Amino acid sequence: AFGDAEPDLDRVLVAAQTAAAHDFIMRLPLGYETKIGESGLSLSGGQKQRIAIARAIYNNPPVLIFDEATSALDTESERAIQDNLGRLTAGRTTIVIAHRLSTIREADSIVVLERGMVAEVGNHDQLMAQRGLYFYLSSQQLGI
Repeated sequence: AFGDAEPDLDRVLVAAQTAAAHDFIMRLPLGYETKIGESGLSLSGGQKQRIAIARAIYNNPPVLIFDEATSALDTESERAIQDNLGRLTAGRTTIVIAHRLSTIREADSIVVLERGMVAEVGNHDQLMAQRGLYFYLSSQQLGI
């Protein structure tokens, strides 16, 4: 569990709650003891993403990399994770790769890539004021 031979249950619970995974885990046949994977229960894409996020939280690395980490989540689950992101990212470097701009809106620094090259850099407000590519993409996605 979580790559730890003897996981700390309190840390597991905090990680699962932060990743918005606790509620669905509790609905599994054996809760946290349910076997998942090839010979166990299958999970949805969104459930797998929440488990992956919980594992990252549990392991408490100095650098977190989220590559489309919320792409398979419903809006409610994504919002729950975003609400916890400040606590999760405090004191560590966090890189978030996302096409869904709502995921990165609160980032300290946003790097916009176009055809593999850096097109713009700034926070949300700065990039919106530039009215460049980020502004265009935000307008399309966020209905601005």
